[in-house]
Amino acid sequence: MRKFEGYYRGINLGGWISQCCHEIEHYDTFIVEDDIKEIASWGVDHIRVPMDYNLIETEEGERIEENYKYLDKCLEWCEKYNLNMILDLHKTAGYVFDDLEYSKDFFHDEALQERFLNLWDDLASRYAAKYADRLALELLNEIVDPNVAKEWNALAKKAMLVIRKYSKDVKILVGGINYNNVLSVQQLDPPIDENIVYNFHCYDPQIFTHQSAYWQDFMPAGFHCDYPLTIDEYIQLAKDNNFPEGSTDHFRYPGVTKMDSTFFDAIFTTAIAHAEKYDVPLYCGEYGVIDQAPLAGTVNWYKDIHEAFERHQIGRAAWTYKKMDFGLTQEHVAPVKDELLKYL
Repeated sequence: MRKFEGYYRGINLGGWISQCCHEIEHYDTFIVEDDIKEIASWGVDHIRVPMDYNLIETEEGERIEENYKYLDKCLEWCEKYNLNMILDLHKTAGYVFDDLEYSKDFFHDEALQERFLNLWDDLASRYAAKYADRLALELLNEIVDPNVAKEWNALAKKAMLVIRKYSKDVKILVGGINYNNVLSVQQLDPPIDENIVYNFHCYDPQIFTHQSAYWQDFMPAGFHCDYPLTIDEYIQLAKDNNFPEGSTDHFRYPGVTKMDSTFFDAIFTTAIAHAEKYDVPLYCGEYGVIDQAPLAGTVNWYKDIHEAFERHQIGRAAWTYKKMDFGLTQEHVAPVKDELLKYL
């Protein structure tokens, strides 16, 4: 399995041009050059930039030309501070990971898929060849439905071929179904060429990393727990707090009884095997801990997943730089920030 050179340690810019109020004032102030300068001082080699189609498209599909300047400026800042960049399409017309009703027709609607491909044609024509040495392109964030692996593989290949019209060298990231779960990497098709990267997200165990998350229906308000506990202890907590049946089934792996770096080894196993089979780099585009978690446990979690990433040479980008309930610049994490930065 090859290492994703230039994209080994990174940070997300969540909430800037994605999952945000799509207004000019927000774009102009949420991320500025000094933010990129600060990120570079942390010793990372790249940023991942989630982007909603709303930045550069109207609801009717017309281009908003003036808003490409935000991508252009970010690329300029990255060059100035010696960072690479991943452009992640976080939302496309008809599909977004956190609205199942909005997204229900995407994999069965040719018009929506064509619009997705046209958007990538536009982005690739502007950026793929010019920045291939320091920009990678991520096709679509978190395919949720576990039943569309075949449909997603087919659409992803079409998008790859669109991008390849403009560059044979730009790296293309593709993730799996079920919220880009690491266990879904094995369902991704073989790469079409040597510049494809398999991508996953990891917030396991969510009972810890998403404790008290207000946007998750299964999570009790005010629920808190620490890390590490044993797997049996987490399972008992889930039962005691009425988590959905089966929500902790994936905790059980042969020989794994506690939460430490070997737990991450275990859940990465099938993804690593699939990546090794095709000699494809493996990358974790999101991982992190909510600001509701105990600080000591947060440090322990980051340390454990970091050890697993290092052991298997998996590139990654932590979620996230600023705000979004996970921000590494929030006041909540200030007492342990320097320690967390060692584990990016």
